Amino acid sequence: MAYTVISVFPVTVDTEEIKKDLQENGFDEANIIISKSNIESGLSADHYQEDEQTKSFFEYTFAHDTEMLDAYRKHSIGRNNVIVYADGLEQAAAAKSVLNRNGALEVYRKPTEDQKKDIPEGMTEQEYDGIIAKARHNVYFLGSERVYHPNVIKGMDDPMDDMGSKD
Repeated sequence: MAYTVISVFPVTVDTEEIKKDLQENGFDEANIIISKSNIESGLSADHYQEDEQTKSFFEYTFAHDTEMLDAYRKHSIGRNNVIVYADGLEQAAAAKSVLNRNGALEVYRKPTEDQKKDIPEGMTEQEYDGIIAKARHNVYFLGSERVYHPNVIKGMDDPMDDMGSKD
């Protein structure tokens, strides 16, 4: 089974060094995606909406886990993501180990009994977080730059004259 490993890093981390470390550990460059966040203004994370490509990627990846979807969306704003596509669970765990060693941020979720059952034997929840049982899908991918737009009301679409009538 194929897996997608998602990690979040502060913007201060050298993502090229992380990519190099992954490659030195046997991961193909084509299976490593570096995605940097581009925020249009200095608002808090709650005041942004993501571009369509980013939205589609997260919705595809976390289609059956809204809690993780919300967590990764929120924690990715203003930060870098490193995505690794793996052919199996062992390779995914190795990627996660490299990413954690390079300073990946922890994105928490509240474990439930059902979620604990999904964690493979021999792995802790922290080791398994960010490993999703989904293959790479060329329609739903995370671009090298994600754009977040402020959620602001821009006013009316149609111009009006002084009397309130449309021009």
